[in-house]
Amino acid sequence: AVNDITMTIGPGVTGLLGPNGAGKSTVLHLIAGFLAPSRGELTVDGVASWRNPGLYRTVGLVPERDSVYAFLSGEEFVVATARLHELADPAAAARRAIAIVDMAEAQDRKISTYSKGMRQRIKVAAALVHDPQVLLLDEPFNGMDPRQRLHMMDLLTKLGAEGRTILLSSHILEEVERLADTIQVIVSGRLAASGDFRAIRRLMTSRPHVFLVRTSDDRLLGSALIGRPAVAGVELVKGGLQVRASDYGTFSRELAVLARDRGVRLREVLPEDESLESVFAYLVES
Repeated sequence: AVNDITMTIGPGVTGLLGPNGAGKSTVLHLIAGFLAPSRGELTVDGVASWRNPGLYRTVGLVPERDSVYAFLSGEEFVVATARLHELADPAAAARRAIAIVDMAEAQDRKISTYSKGMRQRIKVAAALVHDPQVLLLDEPFNGMDPRQRLHMMDLLTKLGAEGRTILLSSHILEEVERLADTIQVIVSGRLAASGDFRAIRRLMTSRPHVFLVRTSDDRLLGSALIGRPAVAGVELVKGGLQVRASDYGTFSRELAVLARDRGVRLREVLPEDESLESVFAYLVES
């Protein structure tokens, strides 16, 4: 699942980035003490996480899979979590956590009536109820609408600024870009890149790009593209032009101008290698 990964995660928001199946959830479960490393060591605040129940006093986990009892109300679920943590006043702790995630109006409803985004937020409330210093989140924005996402991003930014250690797993670059200054990029169980998000993002966007372009006159536009500084190659393929661009931004700006000046109608411009898998493959090769 994961192999030869070494990383140190400090206070603030760190993004754990990688395509589906890369090993992100496995890393989170190792940190949370759900899995034992077969080799090497994993510690939280200097203490091994495996077989260490005391760890849960300082760690909160939001798993990707639903981990809620649908027959309970939102409040009952969070109160039950607070009781498991043996908090002095479970009801007060639950009210505080529910208010933090903006779920007070729906706290008396059964979880079975919640949307996926609401279920995600009540899971976050349960993870925050004991005020942990370490927060592990596996795809926390799944199912949230834009307003809910913005609210959750603001909350995580605030928690990170307070000095908490937050590790956020996602396969969506834009989510991580909004939140994390530091990222750990995992590909096929291995660490492909680690460090400043902006530096790694520049490497991602500076790689060659492949586009499929469909127009009213593919040959005419293809001949105009050949030799342009931002174009590394042009090939006439079934259904359009396959263009290899060395500079994404310049090519995107020049394409529409060239088509207009030659009277060619653009019908479709489709990036063919914008999946995270292709981005991370380039990182590994680099």
